[in-house]
Amino acid sequence: MSNYITGATTALITPFKNGTLDEATYASLIQRQIDNGIDAVCPVGTTGESATLSHDEHKRCIEIAVEVCKASTTKVLAGAGSNATHEAIDIAKHAEDCGVDAIFSVSPYYNKPSQEGLYQHYKAIASAVKVPFMLYNVPGRTGVDILPDTVKRLFCDVENIMGIKEATGSIERTVELLAKVPDLYVFSGDDAIDFPILASGGKGITSVTANLLPDMKAKLAHTARKGDFQTSKAINDTLFDINKVLFCESNPIPIKAAMYIAGLTETLEYRLPLVAPSKENMKKIEEVMKKYKIAGVV
Repeated sequence: MSNYITGATTALITPFKNGTLDEATYASLIQRQIDNGIDAVCPVGTTGESATLSHDEHKRCIEIAVEVCKASTTKVLAGAGSNATHEAIDIAKHAEDCGVDAIFSVSPYYNKPSQEGLYQHYKAIASAVKVPFMLYNVPGRTGVDILPDTVKRLFCDVENIMGIKEATGSIERTVELLAKVPDLYVFSGDDAIDFPILASGGKGITSVTANLLPDMKAKLAHTARKGDFQTSKAINDTLFDINKVLFCESNPIPIKAAMYIAGLTETLEYRLPLVAPSKENMKKIEEVMKKYKIAGVV
């Protein structure tokens, strides 16, 4: 269990240039995460626009993350999710073959399986690989909620299922999960409540804001993990405004805009149906960003 990822992890954006994956920028963004103390990078999750990537692009993002991280202590927690179980298995096997440290898999979106369907889906994917495996529950995006009893069943029945990225936005859910499954690795999937989840026994965070402010997010998680809740809470409070504005439109629209404003990406490109933020929101993001010192930006 000591090999499991803990601490601060970043839900990486996927930069595009002229409609294709910008591999050089992607690699440099991952290196910046390593340089600022992030424990693991998470390629191709919601923030990475995985739903609009081709399978080849999805796999390439994972390959690049492993290549860049291999000379460091930063691990790779790779996204392997789909609403078709066989597709998720294919991606998970590729990720394992690439040498990732762990896999996380979003609950199947759109088709709304039952709890039994969720159980069978996750059991099939996790059983197809040997690396540690995290569930990813974000009902606001997928339309389905992995309930605590299903999480418990999966944790008990499938050896490599070790945790869950919890993005219901509910502290009560984290408390319930850890009351029912004390050894479960719960990661915060909501930037605004990173500190409360860590203080309630969470083992880590998977952050959108960390794309922009990796040093602050790393410190927030590391101080909480050491029991220095005063420092961790102070950082969480300081980050409130940026966490809020980065969700003024659907993720990852605002964080990609923020990265472009900061000069960390050369282009501001999305895949349809996502488009750039409104002018008003672009201005809002720019204003809030002025309150923070962005590592590596002059």
